[in-house]
Amino acid sequence: MGSQGEGDKISNPFEELLDKLSIFTHNSGADDKASRRRFDGWSLSERNPEAIKAWMPIWEWFYRYYFQVQTSGWHHMPSVGKVLIVGSHNGGLASPDTSMFMYDWFRTFGYERLVYALMHPSAWQTPIFALPGAHVGAIIAHPKMAIAALRRDAALLVYPGGAQDLFRPYSWRNRIHLANNKAFIKLALREEVPIVPIISHGAHSTLIVLADLYQQVKQLHEWGFPWLLDGNTGVFPVYLGLPWGVGIGPVPNFPLPMQIHTRVCAPIVFERYGCAAARDRGYVDACYERVRTMMQAELDDLVQKYDCQ
Repeated sequence: MGSQGEGDKISNPFEELLDKLSIFTHNSGADDKASRRRFDGWSLSERNPEAIKAWMPIWEWFYRYYFQVQTSGWHHMPSVGKVLIVGSHNGGLASPDTSMFMYDWFRTFGYERLVYALMHPSAWQTPIFALPGAHVGAIIAHPKMAIAALRRDAALLVYPGGAQDLFRPYSWRNRIHLANNKAFIKLALREEVPIVPIISHGAHSTLIVLADLYQQVKQLHEWGFPWLLDGNTGVFPVYLGLPWGVGIGPVPNFPLPMQIHTRVCAPIVFERYGCAAARDRGYVDACYERVRTMMQAELDDLVQKYDCQ
């Protein structure tokens, strides 16, 4: 991937971002109606190219200087048409490889090509995630919205492992963990869409997940322990990282400055598609294992190339 031109402006990116985003959030005149939008993920129309442009200088700074991203395989990504992009989540709620992938996407394909990303329902309850997420193309993780996006001939980014993947233990950092979630396979078969896996190395070292205590905390909660537990995420991690030092629970984090390597893998096209194929449990299992195995092999290759441990 080539870098952007030297003339591209990256000075004062935060000020530029705030200035541009203000046109979507102030409460005067004709924009008053827009300011009252719910941004709940149930619309494909909230995606806004101007907001994406406003984010690009911020992403570029992190891409170039903070994470020093190296990427490969973008020749595998179809240049037009619908595609299901399947990734492995890393690095807690910050998920730095996600934003770095999106930066690569927009500098490769521009701002007009439709791309959406499924975001967990819990995130839509928090404005700090919901508002910017909606602007850059996030939609709620629900089959109805996934199907609607693909039927608009869009690219759709999914992370089947969800929160379990985001907060998997540090010892699993080099392991593909899709949480045995095969809904994305059924989606691809029903909508007759190719799957393009994406992987990354280094992003899961931007915080150190010591353990997931969800089952233990859930039991304490059932016994009456007064702890607010988000049962929707299914995780309760303990991790070392910024800004808390020790993070307890699925709370936001700021990623450590680790180098990230990302890779776009070759498209996977299955032998059979359609509703009958999606209902064939054995066939779905085989397709799932094919995707997981390919992603693990590609990640193993990245680890071998870049892991100094």
